[in-house]
Amino acid sequence: MKLKTAFSSLLIAVATVAASAQEKIIILNEGLWQSDNGRLSYFEDGTIVSNKWFSDINGMKIGDTPQDIIQINDNLIAISVNWSNIVQFIDCSGRAVAATEDVPNVRYLCTDGNYVYASSYGHECTTTSGTRTFTKGFVAKIDVNTYQVVDAVEVGYEPEGIALYGGCLFVANTGGYSFSEGHDYEHTVSVVNAETMTVLRTVDVEQINLYGVMSRSGQYLCINSPGDYYSIDAATIIFDCQAALDGKDDADCYVRIDRPSTYNTTALDGTFIAVGSSFSMTTYENILNVYTIDPATVMESAGEHGIEENLPGTVMADIESMTAPYGIYVNPYTGYIYGTDAGSYASAGYFYQWSPEGKKLGKHKVYINPGHFLALPPDGQHFSAVTDIIDDSADADAPVRLFKLNGMEVNADDAAPGLYIRRQGTKATKVLIR
Repeated sequence: MKLKTAFSSLLIAVATVAASAQEKIIILNEGLWQSDNGRLSYFEDGTIVSNKWFSDINGMKIGDTPQDIIQINDNLIAISVNWSNIVQFIDCSGRAVAATEDVPNVRYLCTDGNYVYASSYGHECTTTSGTRTFTKGFVAKIDVNTYQVVDAVEVGYEPEGIALYGGCLFVANTGGYSFSEGHDYEHTVSVVNAETMTVLRTVDVEQINLYGVMSRSGQYLCINSPGDYYSIDAATIIFDCQAALDGKDDADCYVRIDRPSTYNTTALDGTFIAVGSSFSMTTYENILNVYTIDPATVMESAGEHGIEENLPGTVMADIESMTAPYGIYVNPYTGYIYGTDAGSYASAGYFYQWSPEGKKLGKHKVYINPGHFLALPPDGQHFSAVTDIIDDSADADAPVRLFKLNGMEVNADDAAPGLYIRRQGTKATKVLIR
């Protein structure tokens, strides 16, 4: 198959993929903290199938304050349930498979397919080699074959977002318990060798309280900071993982953006979509920012360029009309956009769907504090992650490159029929080769 021939008919194929795409989304409803009322909602092709999907299938609750959800392989999903102190494993039908109970105060997750890595605010972790105690927070390494914690490593106080890149874990430390545990806010990202579970370096980003969801696009991370709600303003850190691995100085590993990204996600073109909420305890004013970030451009320009308020269609206006925006997500298989509104934070919220072009397709009632999402592969596809694609060229005249959805580059002449990402410079297009 020749590259020119393959791509000449792909624009039509892309439209076919989008038109026939099956949207299958799991929504993680946090419920109310300490109320043991977290729930999973399941959405498929325009319909909320259930707002108590996990309990419907398993006849039990999922637990107190579910925090994060990831897909490990074709039929295994991990969910961190923060206040229940467990990592719950389910299959793609929602059936409970196992639960790991040795990671107290568990927060966020990432995976390499063989292990799940979980950040924790806790100070003690039971592993297969014995109990480990830590002064600060830690990251646990869970074997997905045994569901046991096989290792753990101390990072910063109250670690939050965690991502895997280049065989290393990048962990955003918040120090959010500074008011009760007698330590200061953190302003660091820990870099951990995932195989040996040792800290390679700690990068100081000079912005405190790196809190909440963290998105990855290739070598770049989008890390939110709400500041201290008083004198230190909210901000976003765009972090270059490759720069950190290359041993560059701390200051060359990140750029600070003077607006928050409280809820953020990675779009199919490698940009970040951010919904930032900046709250002041002094004025009680809450300022909302809805914008996109091109991380490569931000890094190259030291933040002078790469930030735009140009979301497609009515997405921005719809988010700005919400009572309490609580999540944003792009389906990595299809490009459909999703968001949530927590409303009063104490009653059922709403789940929104937009087409990739930004047309609002529906608003659905879900449950309390719907804040996290996972798209299941459409029928006939397998688990993948387009955020694994690394675009190392910002040149619009760069040669065309073809990637599998798992980020592996392939020769177009050797590409088997299936769905791929076509890259040229900073532009990315999902294409179907028949």
